[in-house]
This record gives sequence, structure tokens and C-alpha cells, in this order.
Amino acid sequence: MGCSNDDQAANAAFASEFGFDYPLLCDTDNAVAMAYGAAADASAKSASRIAAVIDEAGNVAQYYDPAGKAEFPAKVLADL
Repeated sequence: MGCSNDDQAANAAFASEFGFDYPLLCDTDNAVAMAYGAAADASAKSASRIAAVIDEAGNVAQYYDPAGKAEFPAKVLADL
């Protein structure tokens, strides 16, 4: 899944435009972004592009900062 501080309408439009077949969560209060270090506080207009791989127990197994763009999926698959 992905997570963005955009609202539901913006996330739905983004997912549709880029053909995402997974959910985009709305973090409009930046709670998730702050918890993972992607935003300094709740007033941040945007969050850093980071990613975390969460294991079966709910723990962060791998952290990517920055996550990157085009090369990122191959990097994660190689690490897994």
C-alpha cells in the first residue's frame, strides 16, 4: 500500500492516472508521516518520499530514505 498526505479525491485521481492496483491511504494529519520520519510536524505541506517494509509481526524490516522512483521497485525486490 502507499500513503500520502493528500485527501481521498487527490489520491484516487493519482492512483487512476498511474494505474495503481493497490490502496493509497490518506494521511491528511501527517500522523503516519511523522511516525516514520517523513514529516517533521503536522503542519508540513508535503512528506519526504520514504518507504518501509513491514514484516509479519508489524515491525519495520527495511527502511528506505529516500525511496527513489523508477529504480525503487527493483531495489526492494532484490532486498527481499
